[in-house]
Amino acid sequence: MRVVELSNHPGQMLSEIRGRRQTAEQQERSRYERATARHQARVERARRARDQARARHQWLSWLRLALAVRRERRQAPRPPAQRAPGSTTDREEILAAGLAGEELVATGLNGKLDDEWTLIRGYRNRRGEIDHVLLGPRGVVAMEVKYRNATVRCDGDDWRFDKYDNYGNLVEQGQLADGRGRSPSVQLNEPADALEDLLGSRGYRVPVQRVVLFTHPRSRIGSCRRATVHVATSPDYVLDLIGGAAPSLTAGQLSAMRHLIERDHRSRGGARKS
Repeated sequence: MRVVELSNHPGQMLSEIRGRRQTAEQQERSRYERATARHQARVERARRARDQARARHQWLSWLRLALAVRRERRQAPRPPAQRAPGSTTDREEILAAGLAGEELVATGLNGKLDDEWTLIRGYRNRRGEIDHVLLGPRGVVAMEVKYRNATVRCDGDDWRFDKYDNYGNLVEQGQLADGRGRSPSVQLNEPADALEDLLGSRGYRVPVQRVVLFTHPRSRIGSCRRATVHVATSPDYVLDLIGGAAPSLTAGQLSAMRHLIERDHRSRGGARKS
């Protein structure tokens, strides 16, 4: 299986967040070092004044300055909070987990599909982004990848989740949606519809299969009624889905479709990763 990476938005976000955190930490360390240098200079000035008073036998001044040295020492700047080596923020961990989930899909498909198949990653069109587009002689599959430690339920395009602790106790429930309020099926169906229209406009009347994949080891699928997409917890589901289809696309058609998808992505301002 060949892999074409058009974009890596989560990876870019993770890199930016890490860069901002590291910059903020460096700035905080620099502020602390400057404040420490100023504090040490003040302590040294106070100490010299105290010692001069003692040398001159100015005992009242010496006592006052000795107390001033003690006060100054107590006003040392507080060092910045120390993170454990390799520690990250919650947002970094979420993004890193999502990236790991996407890698599980590529790993799960690679080695089981030959070079007739291409996995296009990070395709963006006018209606959104598709994590993975699998293109091969047996059809086209669009995949939305989620890394959620939860049991997922859906009724049409309304998705909910139940999260349990290690003892099986329900600890959290809620709606499963992105920042725009779109459920995973809507997130996938909107750009997948646009992809299907694009291919059809060039004479490739190919249905785009849609699969929402939950890749966390503890992801579970609960009741799904009137689902508008396939819902699965393993890339093996995708292999079974395409395995049951008859070959319908030639190598020439697949090459033309791949280039069409890449051009459409670039026209939306997507930059292909080298």
